[in-house]
Amino acid sequence: MADGDITLALPTMRVAYEQGALTEADLATTWHEQLQRWLDAARQAGVAEPNAMVLATANAEGMPSSRAVLAKGLDERGLVFFTNYTSAKSHDLMATRYASATFPWFAMHRQVSIRGTVEKVSAAETAEYWAKRPRGSQLGAWASPQSIVVNGRPALESALANVERRFADAETVPVPPHWGGWRIQPEVVEFWQGRQDRMHDRLRFQLTRDGWRVQRLGP
Repeated sequence: MADGDITLALPTMRVAYEQGALTEADLATTWHEQLQRWLDAARQAGVAEPNAMVLATANAEGMPSSRAVLAKGLDERGLVFFTNYTSAKSHDLMATRYASATFPWFAMHRQVSIRGTVEKVSAAETAEYWAKRPRGSQLGAWASPQSIVVNGRPALESALANVERRFADAETVPVPPHWGGWRIQPEVVEFWQGRQDRMHDRLRFQLTRDGWRVQRLGP
């Protein structure tokens, strides 16, 4: 197929959303219980990386950027992911203190979007998660100058080899001082269920002065 044919095909690419519905009566009492329900359903359905979410941030000048990260914590306080604190995303978060994230479960015709302020998780929470990471991932966190320009793949391999030698005799690898977790503290959480004829169900938990309020949005 020629490139022109691919471009012409885009307007005709369409999926019929007919896998379910979402009513107010379906919702859990809290946003985090509802999100946990859908995460569990995605995992049971065999969705690849069901905890993968697209994290969006903006820098101090308002320039947005997004990338996929893995959610590693969920409770009434918010949604947690871990990263290098010197990364581009962390610089954005330190500058604005806001983020949004979306779980795109395409196979289930569902998505969940979260928006709110952010905070660093405690050192104890970071250490607890760090201990559960494979040793290779721990070494990679020490070796990677995340978001920094590097002089080719060999430079990364060399950095990892140096870290492997550094901790060769260590039974446990310590948490790097530049690494840890961020928690998104939601102000808005929207649950989206695809429906036939694009009449989707959109139910939103909105944080107000009086607590959480559930609202239905037009599709």
